[in-house]
Amino acid sequence: MDLGISGKCALVLGAGGGLGGAIAQTLAAEGAKVAVADIDVAAAEKTVADIASAGGEAFALKWDIGDLAVLEGNVAQIEARYGNIAILVNNTGGPPPTPVSGQSPEQWSKFFQSMVLSVIALTDRVLPGMKSAGWGRIITSTSSGVAAPIPNLGLSNALRSTLVGWSKTLAKEVGGSGITANIVLPGRIATSRITFLDEQKAKREGRSVEDVATESTASIPVGRYGKPQEYGDVVAFLASERASFLTGSVIRVDGGMIASI
Repeated sequence: MDLGISGKCALVLGAGGGLGGAIAQTLAAEGAKVAVADIDVAAAEKTVADIASAGGEAFALKWDIGDLAVLEGNVAQIEARYGNIAILVNNTGGPPPTPVSGQSPEQWSKFFQSMVLSVIALTDRVLPGMKSAGWGRIITSTSSGVAAPIPNLGLSNALRSTLVGWSKTLAKEVGGSGITANIVLPGRIATSRITFLDEQKAKREGRSVEDVATESTASIPVGRYGKPQEYGDVVAFLASERASFLTGSVIRVDGGMIASI
């Protein structure tokens, strides 16, 4: 299937590895020109090297998404190199495991800026280019916690849920301009973030990491953690011409794990 995105400019946040890296590589394999953004520029450069070795086109960009002061300069750099951003993949890091109660206002404010306000501001910056082209894809990766809140991930559950309401509202506002906006929920995908969360849970409960991972796997109908590439494939389809009638949706890539309908 031709996804119809060859030559289009894509920006993938958090693309130094894990889910973001897999998404960047999949989009590049489909012919998109990819700006690989990450706070860890060495990790971003590794993703670019992997893309180049597979024959794709990409460049690395150091980007602390929580620093709104660098937004304009970074977008301008991408536009100068590849033109207007046609595909935006909002993929931010998550906060530390915490209960939802008892967190300081400063803590809430810090992660609201890095996980929510940054995404909204960046999307607003690239929307005019998408509207002028009559085509655009805004894909925001969140967490299964927005469908079924995850214990001890209080900040994440609350803040990422904000993006679901934002994306649904945005989809209605921009749909007539050929732009789609969708949310993607990862289940337990085998990334360093999941390893970290398993380690933290094992430490809190006095158990082995292996025991925690085995318990988690048992809750997934397909019987395993997902592969980052499987997540990247779904995002690439949402970014495609073929997905032009799919907007305002929340797509679960979870192996059937999330219990709610």
